Formats: sequence, C-alpha cells, structure tokens
Amino acid sequence: MQYDVYGVGNALVDIQTKIGDPHLDGLGFAKGIMTLVDEPTQTRVLESLRGAPLHRCAGGSAANTIIGVADFGGKAAYVGKIGRDDLGDFFQKDMRELGVKIEVPATAGQTGTSVVLITEDAQRTMLTHLGVTVTLCPDDIVETELARAKFVYIEGYLFAGDSTRQAALHAIQLAKQNGVKVALTISDPFLVGICRDLFWELIEGPVDLLFCNLEEARSLTGLIDPVDCAQKIHSYAADVALTLGADGSLLMHGGQVFPVEGVPVKAIDTTGAGDMYAAGILYGITNGLSWKQAGHLASHAAARVVAQMGARLQRKFTQAEIEALLR
Repeated sequence: MQYDVYGVGNALVDIQTKIGDPHLDGLGFAKGIMTLVDEPTQTRVLESLRGAPLHRCAGGSAANTIIGVADFGGKAAYVGKIGRDDLGDFFQKDMRELGVKIEVPATAGQTGTSVVLITEDAQRTMLTHLGVTVTLCPDDIVETELARAKFVYIEGYLFAGDSTRQAALHAIQLAKQNGVKVALTISDPFLVGICRDLFWELIEGPVDLLFCNLEEARSLTGLIDPVDCAQKIHSYAADVALTLGADGSLLMHGGQVFPVEGVPVKAIDTTGAGDMYAAGILYGITNGLSWKQAGHLASHAAARVVAQMGARLQRKFTQAEIEALLR
C-alpha cells in the first residue's frame, strides 16, 4: 500500500474530561500548558477524577494528525511505542479501526497517557505520562514502510528524549534517502527553548514543510510580525504553515504568502486544533488540492474540532462537504 503520510510520534491514550477551576487549582498545575508527570502523579490525578465522565481515545500529537488524514479519506501509517497492557491493546485497536496502518510491536511496560483537563474557558491543561513511548528507537522505523509514503510527519515532542530523538532523526534520514518529503511540527513552545539549534539545523536542511504556531515562530526567529516570522523560516524551508489561532493562518509556498481565514466558532475544547489543521494541510497537498484549498480545508477542520470535546472529529467531513468547501 502507498501512504499519503507516515507519522512518527509519542503513542498516548488521551483521557479527556471537563473540570472546574477549583479542582484544577487543587491539583496544583498551571492552566493551559502541557506538563510531564511521573506515574504516581498521573495515578493521583486519575483518582481525583473517579466518577467523572471520561472520554478515551488513541492520541498523541502526530497520531491525532494521522487519524485526521485517514478521516479525510487519505491513506496513513503510524509508528509509536505502546506497552503490552490493556491501554496498548486499546491504542492499537483504535488506530486500526480508523484505517491507520500500525505495526510496531508492543513492549514490556506501561502505555503512555495524556490526561486532558478542560476548564469552562476551553483551556486545556495536559498532564502527560510518557510510559514506554520514551523507548521508541531507530530500529522501530521500518524503511520499506516509510518509503511508501509521500510525506513523513515528525512530532516535535520526540526531540525531548534521547531515544525518541534518534528515532525521529533516523526517520528523517530514511525519508531523504527514499525521496519522501519531511514535515515537522514544533509541537510546543517549550521545545524551542531546548531544541532551537537542532530545529534550525533541520529547517535549514531536510525539512520540507514546517508547522508552528505564532508563539513558536516568534521564539524560533526572534521576530514579532507573523509575516516576517514566516518569511524568515521560508527562506530555508520550502513550505511553512504558521497558525494564528482565531485569526487563521499563513501558508508560505513558492515564495508566496497565502493568508488563510479563521472560521468563527464557539470554542469548547482547543485540544488538537493544531493537529487537525496539520491533517487538513497534509491531506490536501497529497491529494491534489492547491495550497490555498488545503489551507481552507485545514481552517474549517480546526474550527470543527475546537467546537467539540476531544481531538478527534466526532462528525467527519463528507466528500461532498470537502468539495463544497473547495468551491
């Protein structure tokens, strides 16, 4: 099988729930950011949610994007490390039922989890226990599978760990050797602080398409204006997708700036907005859409996902809807 996108990321089971500010304050975590936690802390958090309605699904940043590509009707594969446990079985089954090829064997240990606490202001506070995801290594990247893709999509969170960083760099190297384009998402502003030099090395080298938000772009470039940020990155990377929240996004392709409109929506949960935006872009450019059309689709997809709970589309785009958007 040929793939539109081959994703590499931290395989996590997302556990989402709504809570009040007093509950969040009691847990002692800063609102609106992602915090890495150890197993006892995650257990304490889950105990505090006992009896609350929880929504569970296969997740992680790159996995969300890959699922989005499949939801649009694209062909996708994914690599991430899962444990030989109930959550690992759930992750693999969930991905396969969505049509995503996933073949990495499970390993001893606990599957990673990301508890997403959503407050009434639609802010998401993410508590991530990586579990065995940190053991993803270069040997897990299967060259014959990766070579079947048009794009390999690398999650920035991988660069926070030694083994996972090596896996990401190996995937990028194999992509270049096999004529596969490389898309990288920065994933989180905190990563720029610890990986700036490496990110620039990749942007100036093998990365064909960079996804980032405005905060990440400003941190990367030292510039303020969104167009200036995008143009500086575009002077090295062939393509840039810079998201601006409710104000839409900027696409850079072939030396041109393509402003993409934001779609007005009442945000319920911003989890996965960037991931779904990336899915729209990647699906579009691997399935014959122009960059402007791909951006239009991505903007509507991001708007739809923030208007619901969870990072996965509860109401998928039909082919007729996609065609209507492109008109």
